Amino acid sequence: MIYFDNAATGGKKPLAAVLAAYAAIKDGSVNPGRSGHRLSVNAAFNVLACRKLLCGFLGGYCADRVVFTKNCTEALNIVLFGGIPAGARVVTTAAEHNSVLRPLHKLQKEGKIELEIVRPAEGESFENALAKSGKDADFLVFTLASNVTGMPIDAKAVRRLAGEKPYIVCDGAQACGHIGVNMKESGIDALALAGHKGMHGIQGSGALLFSPRLKIEPVQFGGTGSESYNLDMPDVYPDALEAGTLNYPAILSLFEGTLYVQSKLTQNAHYVSDLTALAIERLKTVSGVKIYSKKNASGIVAFEHANVPSEMLAQMLSDEYGIAVRGGLHCAPLMHEYLKTEQGLVRASLSEFNTPNEVLTFFSAVRDIAHKYA
Repeated sequence: MIYFDNAATGGKKPLAAVLAAYAAIKDGSVNPGRSGHRLSVNAAFNVLACRKLLCGFLGGYCADRVVFTKNCTEALNIVLFGGIPAGARVVTTAAEHNSVLRPLHKLQKEGKIELEIVRPAEGESFENALAKSGKDADFLVFTLASNVTGMPIDAKAVRRLAGEKPYIVCDGAQACGHIGVNMKESGIDALALAGHKGMHGIQGSGALLFSPRLKIEPVQFGGTGSESYNLDMPDVYPDALEAGTLNYPAILSLFEGTLYVQSKLTQNAHYVSDLTALAIERLKTVSGVKIYSKKNASGIVAFEHANVPSEMLAQMLSDEYGIAVRGGLHCAPLMHEYLKTEQGLVRASLSEFNTPNEVLTFFSAVRDIAHKYA
């Protein structure tokens, strides 16, 4: 099967990332830092090595403020529920995934925050719209790349335009591993990432990185292996935000995935951008197709056909042509409202493990379906 659903989960992983997870299970599943024996101590050192690697690769502030999670959604929940104080004014965008929108909606519904969702006017950038509304905000929360269209939002530009006051919290699910992200240079206070997408770890890997000026309270409570006599959570990071056993195989996989991405980031970004350009160029020739993406390094090509609902088209590509894409709303309802695509879009999401020939096969399949429903 041709796998074009990498924005949901990376379909192929570097061999080293797969073997790292396998070895962690095969050679003895241990609990990092919970015991004093050699295996547990070694595992704790490996976890620390991954914290340091992520911190360096993403321009983080310090390894202590790298918290491991099971995915990007959990990372966002930790910072949004644990980091935003009552009464804060929060600005976000219509481009957000439900992993941002639902937590913020809950906080607003409970009267804990004042929330504004910006929708740029025609011809206006998301950066401008965010900064315009965000100068007097306490928090700006936004994606670094839309999971619907691949459209990037430049955090550095937002920081420059909005000034130093607001905390900037970024959803990096579709950006990390695809484009260069540097928290310090961009003025990002918190970055949530999915380890299983562009970072090439296995499912169950994610992380939250945050700055020294941001205080995050625990949202989960339990054992940490430290201060066990204390019925309160430890007040030091990362322990304060990591209750329970860590997913050690996923963390080792994320470590190897990050090493791979670090060595090939620029090369892969150019390659994936060219693949999206090829797909867009060919799809433009298909009657009835409207494209909502531009060339992008996140690998996302979103489109619709005038006569075929997106979920039906995606199902036909799977059943009749062996091509995996996604149809529907992609957990981003306000983006579809903004784009006026309330019935959803077909999203093909490519990676460096895909080929131009696969793109051409995909194009031919879409063209065939379009001819049937012309």
